[in-house]
Amino acid sequence: MTAAAPLRLYFIRHGETEWSMSGRHTGRTDIALTPRGEDNVRELGKTLQGTSFDHVFSSPRLRARRTSELADLGPAVQLEADLAEWDYGDYEGRVTADIRLRDSDWNLYRDGCPDGEAPAQVLARADRLFARLRGLDGNVALFTHGQFSGVLAARWLRLAVVQGEHFPVGTASISILSYALHHPDVPVIEQWNGTADANARRATVRAEDEWILLGARRPAHAVSGRRPLHILEASVTGVRR
Repeated sequence: MTAAAPLRLYFIRHGETEWSMSGRHTGRTDIALTPRGEDNVRELGKTLQGTSFDHVFSSPRLRARRTSELADLGPAVQLEADLAEWDYGDYEGRVTADIRLRDSDWNLYRDGCPDGEAPAQVLARADRLFARLRGLDGNVALFTHGQFSGVLAARWLRLAVVQGEHFPVGTASISILSYALHHPDVPVIEQWNGTADANARRATVRAEDEWILLGARRPAHAVSGRRPLHILEASVTGVRR
């Protein structure tokens, strides 16, 4: 019997919106992607076409659903309420600088939001989600949001919610949560905040390395945009050439 593929969680932040451009906290508000946001998501989707996904889940918010449609990863998208962004309550639509005029020491991951979600509530959502996902195998795509992504990273590594502030992600980015290769009970961050452009550069470097390992001269048409082989691909779990 073939062993089941280990769980790998690819979580993808939605593409750019008008509010993400200006730094406005966007929780429950349903807002569309910008044209540039849609283009960036299409490019990101292309970098994932060689990856086979067993399950695809999306936050029910419009910006995440549209991102999942444009990425077109294969399996039918299942809506997952626990992937929704932090509920910002009274701070919905406001920028951090404005909020700190009232509360100069405010920290979302520590303080939460009045009439919105407290850190303990967001922690419960993330843990509940992971409890279900750990029952799956293989590659799983999660279309979600910026600050909830920080919570996902922190809780995957068994850290407190407040540590989520150290894991920012940009729009139309992909991060991968998995387990250490030789220690399957140790959760790790395999990739963080990758973009379509960065993924393409990594593919170029890997292809170049393959020609060197084969002892062959790289044909001019094989890989475009030659990059020095000393450039490293870094991740939270380690660095490889």
